[in-house]
Amino acid sequence: MNRFRPSWQALVVVVLMIAAVLLGAMTQPEADALANPAATAAYPYLGVKWMMYCLLGGAALVSMLRLPAVAEALLLFVAAHLVAWLLIHGITGFEGTARGPYYLVLASAWLLGWRCVAVLSGMRPALPWPSRALRLVIPAIFGAWLLILWEAITRGAGIPFILLPPPSAIGARIANSLPTLWADVNQTIFKSVLVGYVVGCGLGFVVAILADRFVFLRRGLIPIGNMVSALPIIGVAPIMVMWFGFDWHSKAAVVIIMTFFPMLVNTVAGLAASGHMERDLMRTYASGYWQTLAKLRLPAAAPFIFNALKINSTLALIGAIVAEFFGTPVVGMGFRISTEVGRMNIDMVWAEIAVAALAGSVFYGVVALLERAATFWHPSMRGR
Repeated sequence: MNRFRPSWQALVVVVLMIAAVLLGAMTQPEADALANPAATAAYPYLGVKWMMYCLLGGAALVSMLRLPAVAEALLLFVAAHLVAWLLIHGITGFEGTARGPYYLVLASAWLLGWRCVAVLSGMRPALPWPSRALRLVIPAIFGAWLLILWEAITRGAGIPFILLPPPSAIGARIANSLPTLWADVNQTIFKSVLVGYVVGCGLGFVVAILADRFVFLRRGLIPIGNMVSALPIIGVAPIMVMWFGFDWHSKAAVVIIMTFFPMLVNTVAGLAASGHMERDLMRTYASGYWQTLAKLRLPAAAPFIFNALKINSTLALIGAIVAEFFGTPVVGMGFRISTEVGRMNIDMVWAEIAVAALAGSVFYGVVALLERAATFWHPSMRGR
């Protein structure tokens, strides 16, 4: 029986480790310390690289054996992330001095992380809770490696802070600016975005019902909706600021404009999605328009409506932040981004971007969970 099950990631890691050993020093200070120890300050991480080589090469070779999936995934996870931590810890204080082996080690750790995710993706647990846990663990590992690569490359290449700060600097800025970030979130999201989102989606839904009921409204509003959807936000936002002032009301107005017509168009399309046979059956039961709407057409339109809600969850956040560039009190995410860019505080700009991305993801996730709960019966939900 063949005891080996080599993956291409493990084979590439072995090749990269051999190349790293042949190329020599991982950083310029290490090369200087090896060339002239008496004239150069001792480089404190000379032995760490051999630990990383052994971890990567050993994990790659062991993963070629026919191990259980859980054991292989755990081995790869520990080796890849431990090496990534050692690599970033070793380059700290020596930014911009990385040489070829540094990037080979980084690529090898990333490949082992890739293999770990591939193994986890192939697992089919019999119990429901491990399956749900895997749905969280896999994207978490993937996202963590985006941050690891970002951190290691910016530090190793010595990318200027003003161009691209490392995630650690952004995280430190977030931790040190929580009151400011909370005030910006309260102004932009809890006032402008939520109010505009609820009003815009609600009005779009009500007008869609009226447009479905009265043909002349449908024929007149849909072309206008397509035209308004193409309006540039940078043209609408200053007008709303002049109309409604510098506070959150003008930003909510921009959000209403951006969310109204996607909801209108999607709801009208959804109301037309029910089949002729179902509508004929409702007529045979002497159902009126509103009974047919409530019991047949709105349930059939639910996927379209939730699709509009998910689209609007991101449009609302973008619209509110961009609108704040054109006039706002001294608070708000858009105000903070435009102000801190002028001050060259790029870490604060990235902190606001990270908070906005997190808030938008949570907003979208809540809407997706509501969709799953409300349309669990729909064929589109099968297999999710």
